[in-house]
Amino acid sequence: MDDRLTGRTIEDVVRTARPRLVAFLAAPDGDLAGAEDAVSDAVERALLTWRRDGVPDRPEAWLLTVARNRRRDGWRASGRLDPFPGDHPSPGAAAVDRSALEIPDRRLALMAVAAHPAIHPAARTPLMLNTVLGLTAQQIGAVMLVPRVTMAARLTRAKKRIRQSDIAFEVPGVDELPARLTSIRDAVYGAYSVEWEFSASEPRSDLAGEALFLAELLAELVPADAESHGLAALLCLSAARSGARRDERGELVPLAEQDTGRWDDPLLERGREHLRRAGTAESPGPYRLQAAVQAVHCARRDTGVTEWDSIRRLLSAPRRLAPTVGGSVALAVATAECDGPNAGLSVLDEIGPRAERFQPALAARARLLADAGRVDSSLVAYDRALALTTEPAERRFLERAREAARRTS
Repeated sequence: MDDRLTGRTIEDVVRTARPRLVAFLAAPDGDLAGAEDAVSDAVERALLTWRRDGVPDRPEAWLLTVARNRRRDGWRASGRLDPFPGDHPSPGAAAVDRSALEIPDRRLALMAVAAHPAIHPAARTPLMLNTVLGLTAQQIGAVMLVPRVTMAARLTRAKKRIRQSDIAFEVPGVDELPARLTSIRDAVYGAYSVEWEFSASEPRSDLAGEALFLAELLAELVPADAESHGLAALLCLSAARSGARRDERGELVPLAEQDTGRWDDPLLERGREHLRRAGTAESPGPYRLQAAVQAVHCARRDTGVTEWDSIRRLLSAPRRLAPTVGGSVALAVATAECDGPNAGLSVLDEIGPRAERFQPALAARARLLADAGRVDSSLVAYDRALALTTEPAERRFLERAREAARRTS
């Protein structure tokens, strides 16, 4: 086989299978680093073997078998019991229990491992996104507004500390989940967000669907945790509108212009049910508040109007609880809808220098400047937003908006 074809095949398989393989191989003892090393070793062997013998019929199973044997060698060398007894297939046989690969809560279990109290809190969520969910340092950095090099260094340091530490990594039980929920929720939300960030520039991996599944599973495992239901509600209500985000030509459709008849009824109802189960007995956290914002947007389907005053009040609360650049941009848009573009621009100004590197902030500023009649400044803001936009449909949308602003000058 052509080396380039083999390389692309391996890249495709690894991109989709790596999170499942790492989760499966680390599940017995919670050794994320050992599982990652085993999968990397299997990929290196695949590059040599598949070029010589051809790609096997079940490449993911082949990788699992080789990686699992690598882990067995390590366990035997350290005198530990083999947690996969009675199954010693050769790579060629590729005998593997695929049903085990398809058990999704293994990833959730490994995310709980990565949320170990001995790991620095700032490293837990990036570690889950990278090791368990298979995101790159660039993807994680884009979601967390951290440069790729900085995120890569943070991940390297975290893994090095894990290797050098004497931390007893054990897969926690459901009863131990509550203490680790904050990092797990952030990782699930990060996985959902990154899918939309990169889905048009890279092959879709259905990561958003996996994140939605994990969010709802988490809510079921800890039903008394209101914030986990808030996360599940947020993802359900957001995913319900995914089919209306593009028109029949593939062009971007802003939320306010979407055909509500194309929204997904079952997902809307699941989102509302999670919000009901979250209850009102305790003060809402950021995910419940964001879910409530999405619920107000979704209510336009029934009322025909968007209650911007309600949205502004809800967005003001998470800004106080856990200020984020994205939340401030959303508040600026809602404020502009209520009090005019100059009021929205004032909210954007409060973000500070980080807004200069955040594409949604620049795009919002460009539109509000145009609405305020400051066309020259608007065109400059559109150019800066376009410079940070790689998604083709979003670029075309911004180019059309820029041209519309230019014509008003």
